Amino acid sequence: MQLNGVRVSRETQERLELFAALFKKWAKSINLVAPSTLEDLWSRHIADSAQIFQLYPTPVTWADLGSGGGFPGIVTAIFLAELGGGHVNLIESNHKKAAFLRTCLRECHARGTVHAMRIEEATKAIPQVDAISCRALAELDQLYSYAEPWWSRSAATRMFLHKGRDYQREVDKARGSWEFDLVEHPSIVERDSVILEVTRLRRKIQP
Repeated sequence: MQLNGVRVSRETQERLELFAALFKKWAKSINLVAPSTLEDLWSRHIADSAQIFQLYPTPVTWADLGSGGGFPGIVTAIFLAELGGGHVNLIESNHKKAAFLRTCLRECHARGTVHAMRIEEATKAIPQVDAISCRALAELDQLYSYAEPWWSRSAATRMFLHKGRDYQREVDKARGSWEFDLVEHPSIVERDSVILEVTRLRRKIQP
């Protein structure tokens, strides 16, 4: 099996297929993604999420903000299982979705923990992370505010964010309050979309 042109091991493929089956089962009773995108689960969501790990295939500690239906957090946790290292902290305040995420981690033998709390609380509960991921949660300025406590503890933290075609407006707006280094990775899956890799984030000192 290949995802985004990269070969995936049989074990990881089986875990991803199990996750897809669990997702379809739970999506009948709780709203995990827009119903119109369910038929494109593999290309629209799983392959799209896999890009995050493929950009940073390293056994590190992640914080996945607003994990929802498990994209990209569960997918990253499944890939980490093959590495035998690293860990994903999936942060989701909705308790039904948190129960779904816990089921996926357990049955897929993925490397992660679910935190059923708000992101602001999670930054206090989780001392330090190496990387942060997020998909379809908020604009950059807000995401940077969420992530700032972790960056203040480790300047080496990096962030990987899925963004659509309007991302440049968000980047320009965020530069009004923040300084940061940015690498734009064109999405392999979604035309006109990108994954923004953010490093060296710091809040601007206002005069």
